[in-house]
Amino acid sequence: MHTVGTALIALLSAFALVFVVELPDKTMVATLILTTRYRAWPVFVGVTAAFAVQVVIAAAFGGVLTLLPDRVVAGVVALLFGVGAFLLLKEGFSKDDEDEDTAATNGPATFTRIALTSFGVLFAAEWGDASQIATAGLSAKYAAPVWVAIGSFLALVTVAGIAVLVGRKIADRLRPKLIQRVAGVVFAGFALFALYQAITAAP
Repeated sequence: MHTVGTALIALLSAFALVFVVELPDKTMVATLILTTRYRAWPVFVGVTAAFAVQVVIAAAFGGVLTLLPDRVVAGVVALLFGVGAFLLLKEGFSKDDEDEDTAATNGPATFTRIALTSFGVLFAAEWGDASQIATAGLSAKYAAPVWVAIGSFLALVTVAGIAVLVGRKIADRLRPKLIQRVAGVVFAGFALFALYQAITAAP
């Protein structure tokens, strides 16, 4: 059994490291973009669920996670972000008028659809990411996977909360079409970076 001190150190170490790593990372950017595109609450639920699954995987497998093939992981991430970029740019450059676009943005998208979309995007973004590897490493270091997972999860949720708050303020001031175009370009950038990683990764 772990002492209270060891558990607290593991939790705080995980929170501090993951928060610092993720604050300027694609996790925050992707969450912010999703919030400008969709309603905030289902986005937050979706990304939170993705974080929960990811930290459980990382904490459970510890250092083994770092042995996954980098090329395969990067290739899957590139594909998912590429599809997202295509859909966003297609919608952003469509010929619909502004009123119809606003209705389409706010109307048809159900809570479940938004949450599942957000889950998929953030699950892909976090797979093999620095925060997941850090969680795995700390889990192995402290031999306290539960406490490390809690610390990592709280850090990711905090970053997502900041992104959601910022995203809502931006969304109120920008046209939906512009948001979709910017989001598509950013997602395309993520896809290209992941593709570069896939190509240059060791086999």
